[in-house]
Amino acid sequence: MHQYDLYGIGAALLDTEIEVSDGDLEILGVDKGVMTLVDDARQQQLVDDLRDHLVTAKRACGGSGANTVIAASYFGLRTFYSCKVAADDNGDFYRANLTSAGVAYPATLQEADGGTTGKCLVLITPDAERSMNTYLGISEQLSVGELDSSALSASRWAYIEGYLVSSASGRAAAITLREQAEKAGVKTALSLSDPAMVQHFGDGLREMIGSGVDMLFCNRDEAIAFTGTNSVDAAAQALRRYCRSFAITLGAEGALLWDGEQQYRVASPDVHAIDTNGAGDMFAGAFLYGINRDLSFTDAGELACRAAAQVVSQYGPRLRAEQHSELLAPVV
Repeated sequence: MHQYDLYGIGAALLDTEIEVSDGDLEILGVDKGVMTLVDDARQQQLVDDLRDHLVTAKRACGGSGANTVIAASYFGLRTFYSCKVAADDNGDFYRANLTSAGVAYPATLQEADGGTTGKCLVLITPDAERSMNTYLGISEQLSVGELDSSALSASRWAYIEGYLVSSASGRAAAITLREQAEKAGVKTALSLSDPAMVQHFGDGLREMIGSGVDMLFCNRDEAIAFTGTNSVDAAAQALRRYCRSFAITLGAEGALLWDGEQQYRVASPDVHAIDTNGAGDMFAGAFLYGINRDLSFTDAGELACRAAAQVVSQYGPRLRAEQHSELLAPVV
């Protein structure tokens, strides 16, 4: 009997979402649709420039891996999360948010250091696209010191956030986690996270993947860029050398799945998208719930598409707790 269903690792970031126009992005010099790493001064400059927009700002405990693990927890998995926060108000907020979502974490998270908890400024344009400007803060120092080997060995799955590739110590921690998981017989999953990570840190991601993970999550653009192909179908063939199964999300077109033997297409519900922030994270959380509960790949994929569609139809990267049980109604 496993103590945890899912052990995750990723950057701890406080998200602030702000609605902007494409013109605002152009004036601010923000690259649209990707995550850009910035320093504290640049992020503060953006906040100052958008001061008149802050009436619509929303603060939330985030980071890609955290969004996935929290979603999995709300669906019903027993979860554990390794990250790093500072001894500041945002760090306190983050720990409280994990606890309220039922996510356990290492004792090291209670022993916060000085510095600044990571922050992500998420700019949402009218076409629902999200453009992220991330100051990692103390998350850049996430290391093997934040791992809990006993919790990992007591888990069924380990989930690695691909954004960790941008930090040398975070990348090392991700590699160590995968290696420890493999030795303990824990299944491994990794998300490529963002087209910019694939473009700038492709070799580092391959190092994190090693000889292959059990499950790889990515979207269309990430899959094509990572494999150096020019179509989803070609990317799907090329991805097989990196994993034993995968899910490629295709936005409104659903997802392309491979269970190691067969390839499937699943559809996404038709919704009006207003904010795509967190869609891929939610897909991964719902999918991991599904395969932990022995759903078929197609049933898990359909649940994940429904959950992601719900996320993009409202603001913020996460759903309210009660929305997860509502999504499960058709499959439980």
